Amino acid sequence: MCPSKVAQGDERGWIVPIGGAENKDGDPRILARFVALAGGPRAEILVIPTASQLRDAGSRYGQLFGELGAQRVEVVDFQTRHDGHDPERLARIERASAIFFTGGNQLRLSSVLGGTPAAQLIRARNAAGITVGGSSAGAAILSEHMIAYGGEGACPRADSVHLAPGLGLTNRFLIDQHFRQRDRLGRLLAALAYNPFAVGIGLDEDTAAFIGPDNTLEVEGSGSVTVVDAGALGFSSMADAGGRDPVCMLGLTLHVLIAGATFDLATRTASPGALLADRT
Repeated sequence: MCPSKVAQGDERGWIVPIGGAENKDGDPRILARFVALAGGPRAEILVIPTASQLRDAGSRYGQLFGELGAQRVEVVDFQTRHDGHDPERLARIERASAIFFTGGNQLRLSSVLGGTPAAQLIRARNAAGITVGGSSAGAAILSEHMIAYGGEGACPRADSVHLAPGLGLTNRFLIDQHFRQRDRLGRLLAALAYNPFAVGIGLDEDTAAFIGPDNTLEVEGSGSVTVVDAGALGFSSMADAGGRDPVCMLGLTLHVLIAGATFDLATRTASPGALLADRT
């Protein structure tokens, strides 16, 4: 699923994947920054709770975004694929200044929304400049290739990851969430063995990657973002591996970024960013 083209003279909107369990009370800086990008006091945020089985998932974020200063928050669920064709829901996507996907099950998101006019419109609206983000499952769905599920552990294995088509806002990266808390390095590496073009982004809980129109990723939150660059991958044994076989991968570059650090997805270069400025 290819990203929508950015029209000449326009800038793509921000993409904001969050690793899950973001701070919602004491220090909600991730969600506060999302509201600011959505327009602050002029923000009109559309919350999509389709991934979740919790009845109050959407209303909880609606309340939080309102408390953080958004002018208007709407919660719009998509229960069936027919809903993705509904003119009223499409109109709400059209007028939103930002869209936020809650956590839950990313396969539910992709199976309900994938290929519908709603999914196409969300891609087009992001290409036209609005911010799109999500937490946990809502983060996983944002890229072209989505990690649907997989096993735990640091070692990549042939069967440690299962991929599915995502929303397709970008094809530059693959996202995994609850990264350090659920020991998911191995499945992110396995995903990159299948698709070395992309950059792997492993998001800890209460940690977000704010990815700007210039394809620069900046970290926000209390944890870290593990960036794995397979661009110089020199060898992979994935084609010959099967089942629980470990996979050999040579030539990977790994960065661990904390709040303020950046990674340029175009040049594939990491920087301490604001961390360096704090020391000078």
